[in-house]
Order: sequence, then C-alpha cells, then structure tokens
Amino acid sequence: MILALDAMGGDYGPAENCLGAIEACRKFPDLDIALVGDTDRIGSAIDSVETSIKGRLHIVSAEESISMDESPARAIRSKRRSSLRLAMEMVRSGEAGGCISAGNTGAIVAGGVLVVGRISGIDRPGLGVVLPTLEKPTLLIDVGATIRCKPINLSQFAVMGSLFMKHMVGVSQPDVRLLSNGSEEIKGDEVISEARAMLVENSHVDFGGYIEGNGVPFGHADVVVCDGFSGNVMLKSFEGLGELALKILKNEVDKRILAKMGLVFFLPMLKDLQHRFDYQRFGGTPLLGVNGAVIKAHGRSKAPAITSALGVARDFVLKNGVSKIKEEITDLLPGEEDV
Repeated sequence: MILALDAMGGDYGPAENCLGAIEACRKFPDLDIALVGDTDRIGSAIDSVETSIKGRLHIVSAEESISMDESPARAIRSKRRSSLRLAMEMVRSGEAGGCISAGNTGAIVAGGVLVVGRISGIDRPGLGVVLPTLEKPTLLIDVGATIRCKPINLSQFAVMGSLFMKHMVGVSQPDVRLLSNGSEEIKGDEVISEARAMLVENSHVDFGGYIEGNGVPFGHADVVVCDGFSGNVMLKSFEGLGELALKILKNEVDKRILAKMGLVFFLPMLKDLQHRFDYQRFGGTPLLGVNGAVIKAHGRSKAPAITSALGVARDFVLKNGVSKIKEEITDLLPGEEDV
C-alpha cells in the first residue's frame, strides 16, 4: 500500500513528518510512503535511515507549499505544484491509496472537494474527530470543514459519522446526537430543528435527539453532530481542558511536600491519563464525504502524531472506508425531494 504524505505541511514539516513516516514504515511492513515536497530537505531528513526502510520511502518533488495563513481555495487552485495538491492528485489518479497532511485545514477541505472530488450525493464533506471520552470513543463531526451548515449538511454528517463508527470503530448500532443548547425538542435554531426533523425520519440512523456540550466528555453518544464552527470550538476546548487539568495537578503537587512524596505512587496512573488524552495517539481525522482517503493531522503534529495519522489512513484504506460509505450512502440519505 502506498500513502502520500504532504511532507511540508504543519508546524514541523518536513523534518518531523519524515521521522513519522520512517517510524510508520517500521511499524507497518505493508506500507510504502510517498514524501511529497522539497526534494533536498526531504532527502536530508531520510538520508541516514536503514536501507530496508529507505527503499519504501519515495520522494515526490513539489516546488511549492501552502502555508497556514493562505486563502484555502485560492491556494489549492493556484499552487498546482504544491505538496498538498500533488499528494491529493496521487489519490485521485490511484497512485496512492490515501493522503495525509498536517497543513492548512481549509486547503485540505478545498483540495478534498476540488481535487479528490465529493462522493455522489454528498453536499459538503465533514471532518470527524474521535474523542477519548469517559465511557467510550465518541466521533465529533464536523470540526472545521463546513463552518456554516444547512440542515442537509448536518443530516449527512450524521449518516457518514454513523457509518464510520460502525465500519471503522466496530460500534454495531451507533447512537447519533445533535449538539444543541438543551436536550428538549424546542431547543436549537432553525437549522438544528430542521436537521432534527430529517434525522427523526431517517430509519437507518439511530438518532437519540439532542446532546448538550457537557454530555460530550462523558461519552453519552457515539456520534455528535454539529457545524464546523461549534465543533472546532468544542475540540479545542476539549484539548485545552485536558492540558489544564494536568497542569493544575502538577502545580498543586509542587505546593505540598506530602503530595510530592506520594507522587511516586500516582505517577503510573498520571502517565496513563496523559496518554489517554494525548492527541498524538489518534493522529489524524478523516475528511468524510470525499472520494478518497484524506486524513487531516494536527497542525502541531510531531513524529509520533504523524505515525499515528499514517496508521489511521492505512486502517481506513484497508477497511475500504470510502467504498463502504459509497455503497450505503444512496439508501441512507434523503432523496432530492426531501432536501
């Protein structure tokens, strides 16, 4: 299997991206990786790697890259030799089974639509993130692909999220909820209310109604559906609260001698807790609704997170994630007359 990695994307490309690719090849013997970007910088990053691994790393030259602050659609259209666009073109042509980037989120979404293309029947793609909640993994969708949503977008996110959890995570009957400002049916604006009505009528989705923000960290749903703005705010809050809790605990321990003495007994538990909520474990989020495996990695990804993102992409390809969505989406989505 060949995966295309945007080696220039993210805060630490290409050095950390290349290290992550090297480790992914060591971890997954069936994996070859196309490193797309600056030939000289990539070559230097992989120069000392062992021959058996180096033979599975293929450099694809790209003279341009897309920065985090560029206009997404304009950049993906104008920079035809950018590392991100070339990686996506490899997916479209079939040269690569999927692509991974830690770069500009908007450009990844734009490239997914303009270069890879949408699955027939999907109005807008959605980025889904698996959150490590208290009770079970929860998919939050969308977290930034579609900022302003129509009811049909939320309805389709629910369908794709349900399919993802069913086929990729192994949840037999995913419980799907809409994020709202209350659990009562009268809550939510017009978009949320219309999306709710669509999902109530969709017998193929196990729709459980609304969920409030305070219920998400406890895992009260398998899939939480929202617009990209709300989802991104919730995701960043989730990450920030996890880091805050660990820092508060550390600060309190530093103030107390007995707590410092007892820390030796709690250290294994604290390491497990930190590991559980570390975004680098999950690595990447799938852009659902496009006609290929497109994985968005965290912009701050270092080597371990890139390795994880490549693992997510590999798993998505091996489990035929795109094909499964395409096979079932026609029956699960409402017809044009319902939209």
